[in-house]
Amino acid sequence: MASHSSSLKVVYAALAGNLAIAVSKFAAAAFTGSSAMLSEAIHSTVDTGNELLLMFGMRQAERPADAGHPFGYGLQLYFWVFVVAVLIFGFGAVFSLIEGLRKISDPEPIRNVFVNYIVLGLAILFETGSWYVAFREFRKQTNGQGWFRTVRRSKDPTVFAVLFEDTAALIGLVIALVGIALGEMLQMPVLDGVASLGIALVLAGTAIFLGYESQSLLTGEAAYPEVRRGIEQIARSAPGVHRINEVLTMHFGPEQVLAALSLDFDDSISAEQVEGAVADIERQIKSEFPEVTRVFVEAKDFDVHQRRLERA
Repeated sequence: MASHSSSLKVVYAALAGNLAIAVSKFAAAAFTGSSAMLSEAIHSTVDTGNELLLMFGMRQAERPADAGHPFGYGLQLYFWVFVVAVLIFGFGAVFSLIEGLRKISDPEPIRNVFVNYIVLGLAILFETGSWYVAFREFRKQTNGQGWFRTVRRSKDPTVFAVLFEDTAALIGLVIALVGIALGEMLQMPVLDGVASLGIALVLAGTAIFLGYESQSLLTGEAAYPEVRRGIEQIARSAPGVHRINEVLTMHFGPEQVLAALSLDFDDSISAEQVEGAVADIERQIKSEFPEVTRVFVEAKDFDVHQRRLERA
């Protein structure tokens, strides 16, 4: 619950910042005719929509399991993060690319350029605040590991999705500021269009990375290696377990893990003892790893299990 609350706080902060920034950028783009500013306005609008989609995904993922979705709706969150990645690419990157090419083919001087400087400066200030909130929550997840490794391991994509969005927004703002300033100083309005192309590249890179990470989660990532090792240790130390055939895990949400165990029990123990051992294994796993919400244990002879795997 604490993790969900932190993720929601990050999304709220990003939503508030992006909404205010988008309105300011559209007004500045209309007033000055800047292509880079228009690209940034679309960027902030897409980001605002993305935060709403993330909030919707988080709400959907909280729905309890039912007959139609017996393992719950946790995967909904991963789906909507993937949709966010598609929107960043489809609307943000493609629009910025088209707008940049249009401005390069027909460059026009920017009017009232000082308005752009004011809006971009305020946007950088707001984005930095939103980025800091996301970064602070993301840093709590690192546990002394590198940032890239933390992103690759994370099963809750909302925080790093917002962090990457805000990072891309800050980079885009800097590109827009540099492009507009150089275009004015060098009397080369074409640089405004070049800045728009730079923003398109940043958005495309962000979308590709988020898409890759979310599809990996959506298609069934296993639990952390230490969780799998812990489950195996609990099963191995249970009375009556002769050998572990297989331990499979899968995330159905950030804090929803399915564990399926195939165990070879000692032939000398009774069915009642096997049932007792299975109950103990399930209880210990859920106690030590609260994120494991479902445990299924199959009692099967090791040789039979191996033959089944060979046929498969």
